Amino acid sequence: MRIDEILKNKRTLSFEVFPPKKAQTETEKLYETIRELKKLSPDFISVTYGASGSNARNSAEIAGFIKSEGIEPLAHITGGPSTPSDIDKTTEKLKSLGVENVLALRGDRPVDSDIEYCKHFAHATDLLTYLNGRGFSMGAACYPEGHSECVSLYADLENLKKKQDCGAKFFITQIFYDNSYYYRLVFEARKLGITCPIIPGIMPLTNPKNISRIKSMCGSTIPIELRNMLEIYSDNPVVMREMGLNYAAYQITDLIAKGAPGVHLYIMNRADTASEIYLRLKNTFDELFRR
Repeated sequence: MRIDEILKNKRTLSFEVFPPKKAQTETEKLYETIRELKKLSPDFISVTYGASGSNARNSAEIAGFIKSEGIEPLAHITGGPSTPSDIDKTTEKLKSLGVENVLALRGDRPVDSDIEYCKHFAHATDLLTYLNGRGFSMGAACYPEGHSECVSLYADLENLKKKQDCGAKFFITQIFYDNSYYYRLVFEARKLGITCPIIPGIMPLTNPKNISRIKSMCGSTIPIELRNMLEIYSDNPVVMREMGLNYAAYQITDLIAKGAPGVHLYIMNRADTASEIYLRLKNTFDELFRR
């Protein structure tokens, strides 16, 4: 089923997984993770496509497995490293597997990579334009605090409007830890005529080692109250994990109370993370997501 159609009728609960670097044995572990996620009745599961383009085939196969499990897959397609031929092969494979939904991304250049980047698809809008008319429900990314390469949030919002004009039917945000940035994004987007649903993306911060990685990857602001807890509990991994899960549950509750069309969880291929958040919010999901 098309994700844009699902969003017309209900809030969505979704998860993101990524292809493992080690092929067969790790892929089997991922399939077991997907089976565990199925128990939580997600509306869709997204599967990433590396910025180098190297795991495109594996991504498509994983998307096909998600589909075979009776869950809607959202297959990422990264334009930056890809040629039109690469995109054609990927979309043909996805169609043969019954995949109806794609997330069109430019992708960030991998660190220390010498691959030729953005030769054919310099922007996500180029990829959206190329994919438009192929029968997919297309989504795109957005950035609550603005993309790092944009001079301002408002320049980034203009790009978001272009993505909608090029065929994007929904957006999923980069991770954030201060909900006020999401509310600002939605408010300003609506003023510009962006009407597509904007699904917030949440990643529980359960490991202090991830803080610097998150800031370098997407520049997310860590609110002072969360930062204080991280500093206090950073040497206690059990408490740290509990605190991170609870903070994510708080974010989700607040987002839903203020009208978010759903929530997308970046779970780092850990079904237990998804399950623990689901248990904390089971009544919320049952009451507000299943209708």
